[in-house]
Order: sequence, then C-alpha cells, then structure tokens
Amino acid sequence: MNKLTFLRENGGIPASLPGEDHITGYLAYVTDLPTAKPEVKDGFSTTNRILPISSIERAEALGITADNAKWELHVLHYQLSEIYRLNPGVLLYVGLFAKPTGGNYTFAELKLLQRYAEGRLRQVGIYLGDVAVTASLLTTLSGVTDNLSVASMPLSVLLAPKVTSPVSSLPANLAGSGKSRVSVVIAQDGEGVAAKLYTADANKTAKTSVSALGAFLGILSRAKVHQSIAWVDQFPLGLSLAGFGDGTLLRDLDEAVIDTLDKAHYLFAVTYPDISGTYASDSHTMDDALSDYAFLERVRTMDKAERGIRRYLVGKLSGSIYMDETTGKIQSHSIAYLETEANRALEDMAKAGELSGYRVYIDPEQDVLASSKIEIIIRSVPVGVARKFVLKIGYTNKL
Repeated sequence: MNKLTFLRENGGIPASLPGEDHITGYLAYVTDLPTAKPEVKDGFSTTNRILPISSIERAEALGITADNAKWELHVLHYQLSEIYRLNPGVLLYVGLFAKPTGGNYTFAELKLLQRYAEGRLRQVGIYLGDVAVTASLLTTLSGVTDNLSVASMPLSVLLAPKVTSPVSSLPANLAGSGKSRVSVVIAQDGEGVAAKLYTADANKTAKTSVSALGAFLGILSRAKVHQSIAWVDQFPLGLSLAGFGDGTLLRDLDEAVIDTLDKAHYLFAVTYPDISGTYASDSHTMDDALSDYAFLERVRTMDKAERGIRRYLVGKLSGSIYMDETTGKIQSHSIAYLETEANRALEDMAKAGELSGYRVYIDPEQDVLASSKIEIIIRSVPVGVARKFVLKIGYTNKL
C-alpha cells in the first residue's frame, strides 16, 4: 500500500544555552578557503575571514564538507562536527586565515577573532597541525592572550600543534610562569574519521596531526567554569580509541611516558580499566604547576568573576565618593554601596555553584581626595576538584 512516512529529526534548531560561558572561537590557518554553495551570499573570502557558524549544516553550506577535496578543509569539517557533537548549543565563531610567510606566527588573528565577537569569546581552539609546539610559540601566544585580558577580553586557548614522532620526545619543560591562558592538546582519535584523515595526509614524509581539538573544545565550551573537563561522569570525549597526534595509541605507551606527558601539562585522552569510553587526562594550562591558575577551571572561574565585577562597577567610574567631614575617611554608606555592587557578580556565581565563597572589602582609611583611587580587595574560594582518591582497604575480624 502506498503511503507517506515522516521521520522526525532532531538538532535542526540548536538549543540556546544560558549565559555566555559557551561562546567559543575556532582559528585555523589554511591554504585554500572553502567555496560556499551558490545560494549562500556570505561565505568566506579574503576580505571576510570570520563567520559565526551555528551548526554543521551551516558549515557545509559554506563549503566545509566531509568529502572536500582539500585535506585541510576535510579536517576542519571533522573538528567542527566534533564540537557540535559534544555541545550542540555552542555559539561558535570560525576564523580562517592564510598561513604566515616563513611560518612566523604572531597570532594577531586571535585578536581579530575576539574583537569580531565583541570580546565575548571565552575559549578558542587554534589548530596548527603542521607546526610543532615550542617555547617561543607559547610565549608569543601567551603574550597575545595577556594583551586581550588587559583589554578586558579574557579567554583561554586550546592549542593543537603538530605532535612530533615519537610522542615521548615532546618537550617536557614548556610549562612555566605566565602561560595560564594556553593549554596544549596532543590527543587524536586512533580510529574512525581522524585515523583515516591521518593516513590520507598527502604529506607522507612529515605527517600533519589531525588532533582531537574539536572534542576538547566541545567539552570545554559545555563545562561550567568551575568544572574540570576531566570529570569522568560528566565529560566523556567519545573518541573511538585514545591516541596521540603522531599516530601512537595510548595503549602502546609505557605508563612512565604517560606520566611524563601529564607532568609536562599536555592534554590527551585517557581510559579507565573498569569503564568504557575516553576522557580528558586533566585540565592543565601551561602555567607553573604551583600557580593558582595551573588548571583551566581556575582561569575560567576568575575570568567570569572579573567580567561580572567589571560589569557592575564600570558604571561607577568617576562617580561621587563622600567623605566623613570629621575624620576624612570614606563614609560608611559609600563603602557599603561599592562593596554591594562588587559582591553582586560573586553572589550570582556562588548561587550557581561556581564559587565556594567570597568576600569584598574596602579599607575606609584610603585617601581618595588625594589619589582619586579606591582599592577594593576581593577574595574568592574556588570549588575543589577531586583528582585523586586514596582508598584504604583491608580485612578485619569485626566492624
């Protein structure tokens, strides 16, 4: 019997996530720009290198397809697919720029991407599959992120460089002070699309790392600012087989090598014996191990606090501050007002479970009349992360 059958599909209207913590950027350096379908009027061009892309369907309409003859655009489709797979509600800005002459990366394009998004990007993935990570590269990139922070547009960067072979030879001393806004992803899926792309790389003598950047960026954009992306229950990566960007599989590495890579603050995919799936090894930044900002959740939480406090206090700049006529101190009502305003963002974060506690204090002894400056001391207690459990187990003759 003839009939019409309707199959309802999901995902045509991406869910809108609350807040702005999910606003994300993706930056890649390409030889060729994708060619959009004829009906698309706002595709990528040499004068239009940044576009918001809300879904993989939109990306495909822009010419970023899984069957693209250009290997690098096929990789781009894979990365974007991974981002949307893990966070369908992400608000994503994609920037495609020409590779710099002589491989001299200044990362000025990161500033362009953030300014295009009006400073709203919270995290950006940068794909450099054919460029190895070096100390100078990290220093340059950290300088750009620091400048953006000074300009009140802070963000965190996941950098996906070429993983030189063997993975055990990666530099173990790149982490250090002042690199809290950069994390280095060396993971790659050992099966599926990523493995096929790695094999299909035309440059057979010096493989280009495909990377699992999209998966890591997907879970980072989905995680609340205080949450570690390595939280096993919450953020499975969904990779078929844990591996590295040089084609090495996690299962083929000695535990000592894996521990060295972790201590060097690289991010990669790991597995656990008693459960299935792949997960982030940790949430390291490339900052010093003893820094308060050695982990992504610490950086993102403080960034959110600063953004919120700034939003409430910026309108008070050049406002009137009243002094006690007999002591010359700041009047108590002026202090209470400013402390309350600075507290508002932190109170919201505490209610959302993003802070354990907070305090704002203004010393009334400050000489505002002489300096026109008020120092506000803000202290916040972060949410902890259970990275290790120590279980003491044994027999006893009674309980």
